[in-house]
Amino acid sequence: MVKRNNRRRQKSALDYVTIPEFGLDPDTKKGIFIVLIFTFGAVSLLSFFGFAGAIGFYLNKGLELLFGWGKWIITIILLALALLLYNDDKYYFRGANYLGLFLFIISFHGLLHFFIEADQWQEAIKLGNGGGYVGLLLASIFVKLMGFWAGLLVLAGLLIISLLLIFNTTLARLMGKESWLAKLLYHPFGFIYNKIFNREVEYEEDNDDEELEEDIEDEEIEDEEDDLGFSSQKVRPEPDFMDLGDKKEKIKKSLKSEWQPSHVKIDLPLSLLNDKSGKPVGGDIKNNALIIQRTLEHFGIMVEMGEASIGPTVTQYTFKPAEGVKLSRIVGLGNDLALALAAHPIRIEAPIPGKSLVGVEVPNQTKSIVSLKEILSSKEFKTRKNNLTIAIGKDVSGVPWIYDITKMPHLLVAGATGSGKSVCLNSIIISLLYQNNPDDLRFIMVDPKRVELPIYNGIPHLLTPVVTEVAKTINALKWCLNEMDRRFEVLSKSGKRNIQSYNDSKKNGNGRRENREDKMPYIVFIIDELADLMVASAREVEGAVIRLAQMSRAVGIHLVLATQRPSVDVITGLIKANMPARIAFSVASGTDSRTILDTLGADKLLGQGDMLFTTAGLSKPKRLQGTYVSETEIRKIVRFIKDKSPEPDYVESILDRQKVKGVAGVGIDGTSDDDDELLEEAKELIINSNKASASFLQRRLSIGYARAARILDILEEMGVIGQANGAKPREILISKGEYDSMSFRGPSTSSGGAISGVSLHSREKAAMPDNFLGEEDDEDIARPETPVILKPLKEDNKNKDIAIEEDEEGEDVEDAKADEEEDNKDNDKPSSVQAMESKDDIEEDEGKYFSK
Repeated sequence: MVKRNNRRRQKSALDYVTIPEFGLDPDTKKGIFIVLIFTFGAVSLLSFFGFAGAIGFYLNKGLELLFGWGKWIITIILLALALLLYNDDKYYFRGANYLGLFLFIISFHGLLHFFIEADQWQEAIKLGNGGGYVGLLLASIFVKLMGFWAGLLVLAGLLIISLLLIFNTTLARLMGKESWLAKLLYHPFGFIYNKIFNREVEYEEDNDDEELEEDIEDEEIEDEEDDLGFSSQKVRPEPDFMDLGDKKEKIKKSLKSEWQPSHVKIDLPLSLLNDKSGKPVGGDIKNNALIIQRTLEHFGIMVEMGEASIGPTVTQYTFKPAEGVKLSRIVGLGNDLALALAAHPIRIEAPIPGKSLVGVEVPNQTKSIVSLKEILSSKEFKTRKNNLTIAIGKDVSGVPWIYDITKMPHLLVAGATGSGKSVCLNSIIISLLYQNNPDDLRFIMVDPKRVELPIYNGIPHLLTPVVTEVAKTINALKWCLNEMDRRFEVLSKSGKRNIQSYNDSKKNGNGRRENREDKMPYIVFIIDELADLMVASAREVEGAVIRLAQMSRAVGIHLVLATQRPSVDVITGLIKANMPARIAFSVASGTDSRTILDTLGADKLLGQGDMLFTTAGLSKPKRLQGTYVSETEIRKIVRFIKDKSPEPDYVESILDRQKVKGVAGVGIDGTSDDDDELLEEAKELIINSNKASASFLQRRLSIGYARAARILDILEEMGVIGQANGAKPREILISKGEYDSMSFRGPSTSSGGAISGVSLHSREKAAMPDNFLGEEDDEDIARPETPVILKPLKEDNKNKDIAIEEDEEGEDVEDAKADEEEDNKDNDKPSSVQAMESKDDIEEDEGKYFSK
């Protein structure tokens, strides 16, 4: 302790004084350089016209001697370079660009001298012609070494190489049919050729456009055939009723994709997005580093300060502690460092992954906005390997972060209100729209708040309009489960492991798709507020989300879930276990941070896009500043997409009631109510007798009320009988003649495949049959699960034989009244007595069938 105090006394007071240095910010140096270049170019241009005085006169003469005719090119290059450097966020200059600029200057001026006779080269320089002394030097060297024509070819080649380096482009785009030079020269001659010979000049950009035109012509031919009343295909009469064989064939056909491609190709320009605004200001970097070092030394922790990285939101100061120092001591000094730096909150990262350093993240004095355009135009995004890459943001070092959603494969976003969740979802959606056409990617969006996502209604990428109701959301989740099962069947039949290999297998050797209808589009299911769904129907939502998260990766279905209530009843353990990719925005407490990330840190964030991002491949959460996209930008992009595409053809059956085995409402334990062995017998009995009631089934089938009521519910869903209407008898929707003629059979437990096997984009083929749903369009599909009141029959009436005359309507009415009176009597019994009697009836029924 004494040695430590002596060491502290040996330091002079001047050690803590910051001596000002004459240093300039890099942006300031860059600004000065831009002003100098622009001023020199502008003065040179004025000197050519005699508007720069005596200095301009000598400047003009000097440029003529050096560059000859090329003095104009030099002036234009200087002015353009100054403007491009000023817009560095849009145009980024690399070393290759400057090398190309240098090669362009020397090769261009050398070529200028080749247009003058060799014996007049010296005289041309005095007159300011040719390429000046620069052109004379280059021309003389190449003519002596290679001769006139070979030197000319070499200089021309250098000129072309310089243009490739400057514009960082390909030779085809520079000199091919796609180049501006070819269009400039070819269009006038093509127009004259068209006028003379009365022919059309066609411009085809790629092979996909050829296929698109052929497909459109085929569709027009088919439409003409329909209008003329004939078809090239054999016409087979359609049956009036669907029999069992047709249903089986339809289920088999469902394994083959019936998706009709939209033929919509949309290239979104980056000009629809705004540029970045503002630069981050981290304050006095040296002074803050000194304060951190002094504060730690005050508590007996010797450190060696490292570099400081200025990020969009925070500045990270790094240091290396002395040997033997516990990191827990440094982490425990967070509040003391915040007090010394007068900054709150600060976050300590100990250690920094991959480095033997500790980082202290201090909020910047001025934050900068990370625009989505900045990330989409970055080198990291342009060199992506997949078109399902999403833009996330920038880290504390200013490095753009992007991630492939197929590697996540699902994303959980959580944070407090106003922390940036909705902006994050919009950034994900826009970044995916910039990469994919409707044939490649489709969305299902859920927004219970009804204010964020409905702005996307009308774009062709949506499978259905933005869902805002809980009941329809559950139906959409179940539809995705059916679609997942259908895709697994298709992959199993084709012997492929995932959707990518399946889509690649449908391409021929030239890389073109043989049949566009065979392609499976990716599906991204986005839920803006998961808490509302979990409160309304936690069992069904959780079951569907868990099953999709576990299995849907291989078939191209991905989930993006967002919530502002990060509690354990919303983000359950099973949901977290199946969604390793998570984004945590600012939360109120460390408990919420642990709920999202299983670690602390989100409670130290600043809000407004400040996030912690983690995946299965990251050892610790990474702090990022999320990308920002404004509502104005979203509206411009949506308007652009709508203008370039036809009206969307939604799959309306997605929001209809779905039957999925293994999901709450149809059997969460994997069993289904359709497995009742008396179902077929009860259906035949009801159709033949033209009567449907629970008491009728009790008497005829010798079963209890609970089982009879359950069978009636199943038959109602199958479309055999109508809904209960008070005291009136149920309507029988299938007549005896129809039943006999079409051999009617209800959908089995595997009928979910038939639902999911419909076309993704054909409204007619995707519509579910009415006899399967058994309910009107405006009916409230999601019914609350109300307990069934057990109403068993009396023992003296259970075996009573009642003759029913189907032709006599009066007896049927009397029988219905008797059933109603009997049910009313049973309702007068206490519920406990009813339950006991129902249990006895069920046990008795099971005993009878086992004895058989």
